[in-house]
Amino acid sequence: MTASDLAALAALFADESRAAFLLALLDGRAWTAGELARHAGVAPSTASEHLGKLVAGGVLAEERQGRHRYVRLADPGIAHLVEDLAARSEPEVPAPPRSLRAASAGAAMARGRTCYDHLAGRLGIAIADAMTERGLLRQDTGFALTDRGLAWFDEQGIALARKGRRPVARGCLDWTERRPHLAGLAGAALCRHALDARWCVRIGSERAVKVTAEGETALRTGLGIPAAALR
Repeated sequence: MTASDLAALAALFADESRAAFLLALLDGRAWTAGELARHAGVAPSTASEHLGKLVAGGVLAEERQGRHRYVRLADPGIAHLVEDLAARSEPEVPAPPRSLRAASAGAAMARGRTCYDHLAGRLGIAIADAMTERGLLRQDTGFALTDRGLAWFDEQGIALARKGRRPVARGCLDWTERRPHLAGLAGAALCRHALDARWCVRIGSERAVKVTAEGETALRTGLGIPAAALR
């Protein structure tokens, strides 16, 4: 990558509307241009122009179904970049929420959320810490599953599809907790299993998730995480 390449990539992020699109797309789903326009509070024509730049720059991938145009983050690497930038740009003293609804949404996001395809917030940190304490995950030299960790995934019936160049485990800096949570293939597989098994359910229109009673039992039994830490 040349200096001009880096500058061009940075320029794609250096717009408030495009930044709003990227943060919304961290939920891992495909959005239409109209949905993103409403989310960011911009005109559809403005959203279309911004999305064209993000697709051309390789930040977003585009899919068309009939008359609808869907976009999603191009790959997990882009998601990690967005999350890392969000963590580094978050002020040490966040501005107070403007309404009770905003305060409730912010609290839910901090408690537990998805970060593209893995779990984040206090829930994600609690899982990473519990796995480390049990010798399933190493964080001392970067994130890596131990042999016991690989066996734990098998015991839980969570398949790790080791395809492509994506690492099995990767630390992703959490923008609310300022500590890394588990990403990579293991983080994605665990998140997918948690949602499929209804350990967690999505709440609201943001990326927030809530741990269910079944999830509290599973995480206490499998990782020793007390229910109070998940609420």
